[in-house]
Amino acid sequence: MNQVLPSSQIEASKDPQALRAEMKALGARARAAARLLAEAPSEAKRKALEIAADLLEARSAGILAANAEDMARAEARGLSGSMLDRLLLDEARLKGIAKGLREVAATPDPVGEVIADWTRPNGLRIRRVRTPIGVIGIIYESRPNVTADAGALCVKSGNAAILRGGSESFASSGAILEVIREGLRQAGLPEDAVQRVPTRDRAAVGILLGEMVDYVDVIVPRGGRSLVERVQKEARVPVFAHLEGICHLYVDASADEAMAVKVAVNAKMRRTGICGSAECLLFDKAAPEHVAPVVAALAAAGCEIRGDEGVRALAPEAVPASPEDYGHEFLDAIIAAKMVDGVEGAIDHIRRYGSGHTESILAEAAAPVARFFQGLDSAILMHNASTQFADGGEFGMGAEIGIATGKLHARGPVGAEQLTSFKYLVTGDGAIRS
Repeated sequence: MNQVLPSSQIEASKDPQALRAEMKALGARARAAARLLAEAPSEAKRKALEIAADLLEARSAGILAANAEDMARAEARGLSGSMLDRLLLDEARLKGIAKGLREVAATPDPVGEVIADWTRPNGLRIRRVRTPIGVIGIIYESRPNVTADAGALCVKSGNAAILRGGSESFASSGAILEVIREGLRQAGLPEDAVQRVPTRDRAAVGILLGEMVDYVDVIVPRGGRSLVERVQKEARVPVFAHLEGICHLYVDASADEAMAVKVAVNAKMRRTGICGSAECLLFDKAAPEHVAPVVAALAAAGCEIRGDEGVRALAPEAVPASPEDYGHEFLDAIIAAKMVDGVEGAIDHIRRYGSGHTESILAEAAAPVARFFQGLDSAILMHNASTQFADGGEFGMGAEIGIATGKLHARGPVGAEQLTSFKYLVTGDGAIRS
């Protein structure tokens, strides 16, 4: 029998069999915890998350110290500015994480919700009722806040979570995880409902994806294309894919110019390293007067604009775009820009280069908005709003695990409701089938 090493020793271990044994033991604990959590009272789940939020604020100094260790390691490794921004925690961001925990706690419990209820002519009453999925594996990069968001949403939806954060956020994520587990303990719920892969060893990801079908019901990847592609290739359970955020902002001829300036700067520059940041700006050729003020405002905010010939002819701040700039997720203060033939041109461009995440149209006329909404099938379509609103918290979900860009089950922000499946409850009165 393989020896199961304590989590504290796994980090230094290079024994694949020991790592495999520890991962499967972790999975077994998660499965047992999921069964208990699936039947947990709503009040207990709410209490666990509220306690975790209080503890997060009370222990902020320790969490920030752990984050400082991660930041120092990441800077030494030469991580990009956008990656460092994703990793950084400060008092304001910790307060935001605690706020998110409380908001998730306050949302309605989806477990047991009756989605549909009907009675057949033969007297059978059929109800479709929400039920937890079971054990959810979540693989993510950089952001330690995902540890809180994912853990909270899984608890709320009655699922156990196995978290595998990025190696660069190992210390920060561990500190946040402890407050969630303490909240579960104090609320009388199994602390193993939220666990993490206790090692930076990349081999653990392969085990989670390919060898734990008896323990894990779905995988949620949150990160760049290489991570998502690896998960989709290796996972032996269903995947809720969170692909790149190649988000577009289309400025229609009917757009209000002041609004276009304000929204474009926010969509790109509020936070450049998040998946809801606009990566491509499309202008209607019928209204060239919109180009110069929007580009000038972006440049003044510190953004590099890579434009086609049409954009550069109207805005001297723009530099030449390469073909590779379209369909690229910069995650930086860089945006591609292009002139298009109205809303149809915008739709054609987005269909070719988009990732199915979020697109926004700025327009005052109703017809182009209706066509934009009809002609595109991204997970989120917006009108006169910044793409940075592509966020579960902004949608009233309290938090999100990611923005699912696939077309099955969960789509758009993945909150507690999206982390449930359903079962049918059928009631008869001695019914038999002829």
